[in-house]
Amino acid sequence: MRLKDKVIIVTGSTTGIGKAIAVRCVEEGARVVVNGLSQSEGEAVVTELGRDRAILHVGDISDPETPKKLVDEALTAFGRLDAVVNNAAMVVSSNIHTTDSQLLHKVFGVNAAGPLALVKTALPHLGKTRGCVLNIGSVNAYSGEPELLAYSMSKGALMTMTRNLGDVLFREEGVRVNQVNPGWVLTENETIRKHNHGLDEDWYKELPKRYAPAGRILWPKEIAAAAIYWLSDESGPVSGQVVDLEQYPYIGRNAPKDETTIPKDGD
Repeated sequence: MRLKDKVIIVTGSTTGIGKAIAVRCVEEGARVVVNGLSQSEGEAVVTELGRDRAILHVGDISDPETPKKLVDEALTAFGRLDAVVNNAAMVVSSNIHTTDSQLLHKVFGVNAAGPLALVKTALPHLGKTRGCVLNIGSVNAYSGEPELLAYSMSKGALMTMTRNLGDVLFREEGVRVNQVNPGWVLTENETIRKHNHGLDEDWYKELPKRYAPAGRILWPKEIAAAAIYWLSDESGPVSGQVVDLEQYPYIGRNAPKDETTIPKDGD
């Protein structure tokens, strides 16, 4: 098992990518702290994982009290802390006209400030185990889309944080910090968003080659599989790295011949 006996906090793990990461972590021998905003969804995940392998803390990562509670509960339940996965995110449509300071503050609180607070709180314990941090970003960090301005800005901030802390914390504390940037992933929330935008319920079954050369988009379990490498000792001393997980080059991509478009505003 690649994560045998490790204790890992996974924020935003009651659905989607976070849940897939939590599931895979337990399969690889870890114990996890599940986190999200829904008690019922969280309890379902803990039941699926096994109550000897997982505990639940319901709370918003942007709440100043949540980071300490997550770390304290990990230590109380499992006695140590080996890794933090900053996955919780607020995905909201906004553009130059609809993004005001209040919205920006809220989005940054969840997507950037909250993850920083959790790393800061967990750091003394991660230092003891020579642990690691894995941030879950988005390819939108590079520039984003017109209707994802606030979200894209926050993911850009997260990526800068990863590169900064990945250098500083590894040198000073022996704690690695890395990031994966998922592309378009078929999560529950993405399915709902597209349906709310007026697409058919099976919209993901017929996608233009422009966005899905493989004929489909990514699955949460594929992001989870990649996450295990960074959380395990297999990644050795690698720190401060950001890896894009998409089915085409996001930078330097060849212009597609198929210009058919489909609304796309999530990761």
